[in-house]
Amino acid sequence: MDPFTAIADPVRRALVERLSGGPARVVDLTADHEISRPAISRHLRVLGAAGIVSADDVGRERHYRLTPGGLAAVQTWLGGLGAVATATPGPRVPEHVLDGLDLEVRRAGRDRGQATPPGTIETKETG
Repeated sequence: MDPFTAIADPVRRALVERLSGGPARVVDLTADHEISRPAISRHLRVLGAAGIVSADDVGRERHYRLTPGGLAAVQTWLGGLGAVATATPGPRVPEHVLDGLDLEVRRAGRDRGQATPPGTIETKETG
């Protein structure tokens, strides 16, 4: 099976992320998701067929781990994209700058909502 097809599913991507921290039993992997143990096992079989994970039998349990080089095709492809991305002209905008822009847009919208409509005369109340 193609590794790109295997990691196309969000549950399988989450399993790969979890296994990047070290081997885990099916029961441990199931605890992280709201799906059944047999469903997790099916996802692991797909990842195994793609060569991304492998299983070791320890007593009556199966311990899954990432297979070294299992994601090599994906890493190679992403590496090629990185070369294209770095060749693209123009600076990247830091996220904190966009947060400041969002704040200013909200502030301007709030101020505009409180402004006196054009053509009306403001009167001061005297008391």
